[in-house]
Amino acid sequence: MIGLGAGRLDRIAAVGAHCDDIAIGAGGTLLTLCAAHPGIRIDALVLSGGGSAREQEEQAALTVFCPGADLRLTVLKLPDGRMPTHWDEAKAAVEELRGQTDPDLILAPRTDDAHQDHRGLARLIPTAFRDHLVLGYEIVKWDGDLGRPAAYQPLSPKTAEHKVRLLQEHYPSQRHRPWYDREAFLGLARIRGIECHARYAEAFAVTKLTLDLGTLDLGD
Repeated sequence: MIGLGAGRLDRIAAVGAHCDDIAIGAGGTLLTLCAAHPGIRIDALVLSGGGSAREQEEQAALTVFCPGADLRLTVLKLPDGRMPTHWDEAKAAVEELRGQTDPDLILAPRTDDAHQDHRGLARLIPTAFRDHLVLGYEIVKWDGDLGRPAAYQPLSPKTAEHKVRLLQEHYPSQRHRPWYDREAFLGLARIRGIECHARYAEAFAVTKLTLDLGTLDLGD
């Protein structure tokens, strides 16, 4: 298995349709990134939950999921489950984010996610970020839409456990959901870890990737 590192990361963007999407899909990766790149700038955009207790949860959660980072979070008020009918507003928000940052990496939902809000946001990202590496995170759900990811971020057992603990602590509004528990989060992380020869991992879809493995100049 070949591992490709991105080198120094100065800026990343993280987007979610709902409060908690980013943390569920890429919380361990954020913890790992922030430990490896102190002071990294993280521009986070969430399309729904603005002005509610969910926004307060998201602000508190992402603050601890991004320790030491320059976190800039925007939470909008698009209605949950209705993103296809608010396409113009969502597109304007993504384009505004693009005007604020030129990230080295983007964490976003997968384009084949079964949830219409996740899928719609994922399909908007490349319309504004055309030359950027986008990692599509996965969120376990009853739809059974998990696929075969192309990229993995291994997580140490400590990081995987820390992610689960933070999810439980900072999103009390979600604890009643039958899928929102330690077994679900660690179980998926364990499976993805097996797939990349690690104990735990988060996995991502990659729709387009440009390699820079060196050049050979043979002259004119």
